[in-house]
Amino acid sequence: MQHFLPNGQQLVIRRPSVKDAAACLHCFLQLTKETDFLLYTHEEARTFDLPSEEAFIKAYEHNPDNLFLVAEVDGMVVGSVSLNQSRFRKQHHMALLGIAVLHKYWNMGIGRRLLTAAIRWAEEHPKITTIHFDVLATNERAIQLYRNFNFSEHGRMPGGIRQPDGSMVDLVIMSKRIKP
Repeated sequence: MQHFLPNGQQLVIRRPSVKDAAACLHCFLQLTKETDFLLYTHEEARTFDLPSEEAFIKAYEHNPDNLFLVAEVDGMVVGSVSLNQSRFRKQHHMALLGIAVLHKYWNMGIGRRLLTAAIRWAEEHPKITTIHFDVLATNERAIQLYRNFNFSEHGRMPGGIRQPDGSMVDLVIMSKRIKP
């Protein structure tokens, strides 16, 4: 999918190939430097290497029940979205969402476009009926984006995240039923 950003740059949302592993890894490492909204710390992210990123991408290439897309601006990977169908048979109708965009590209509609692409894929999936995730209560922009897409808050896990500085942050549990 090709789009244009407000600044005129071209945005491409696509499935990555193994040749994109270095760019995906670079984006992931940068993301963990920029924000504490992700589960991984930068130190944990630095344990990943090119072969592990290649294996990660290959796992999505050959699994029709999971989705991994990248957002690319002018040839640079600037974000991604993933949907992972539960591995438990009783929860095959559920997919876990993960989404992230580099700070420099916030407020340009990239997260909205990634989320739209993920929802459309899930709507076509034969088993997935519900998308769910946890989001840090302090990530107000993301929560507003999800609400704009009619995701509902179902509860909170008080102190579900311990930030590197020791502070505790609640996790907000959200989901959306995408088909009956």
